[in-house]
Amino acid sequence: MQSENTEIMIKTIVFDFGKVLVDYEFDHFLVPLFKGDVPEVEKFKAVMCNEEFVLRMDKGETSFEDLIAEKQTEYPQWNYELQEFRDRQIEIITEEIPGMRSLIHRLRAAGYGIYGLTNWCNNVYEVIEKFDILRLMDDRLISSEEKLIKPHVEIYRRFCEKFGFKAEECVFTDDKLSNILGARKAGMHAIQFFNAAQFEQELKQLISF
Repeated sequence: MQSENTEIMIKTIVFDFGKVLVDYEFDHFLVPLFKGDVPEVEKFKAVMCNEEFVLRMDKGETSFEDLIAEKQTEYPQWNYELQEFRDRQIEIITEEIPGMRSLIHRLRAAGYGIYGLTNWCNNVYEVIEKFDILRLMDDRLISSEEKLIKPHVEIYRRFCEKFGFKAEECVFTDDKLSNILGARKAGMHAIQFFNAAQFEQELKQLISF
């Protein structure tokens, strides 16, 4: 049963994907790709895994493939590695987050809607296909499809408009504090995610399941 602890009934739990439902590790893929050359891996990550570039990918104004082509022109010494990064990026995603599958099933059984709201580029559907925990969502909003990114308040408002929710009826979780603050600014309840047990404990302060 849903709790009446809050003045507005919470109906929907909204999940980020990376580091909340699935884990990722750049070194897991990059260190073998660069044959153990860790200094070169660090140089590559400084270019391809920095926040500015990741947000460009996730905003989707330029496709992931075109962004890689841009970097191949800029860094011809990494032409092969960049192509592999493009073609095999799914290998960066390592596993689902322990405990989250069970939690989602219990939330659904208690009557809550289960939705996704993620910053991700246009290859997100490869990840959804491989990790079926991401297919437990009733629906999802992907940043690259909306040309909006967290933590900007507009993406949370778009989410509510798209699915017909009131912000105060939603609980959002994300591992990044900036994204939590963005959700709160938009009027959502929000819990920063560290692990499944911690999230469940904090969630039970808002709802019953």
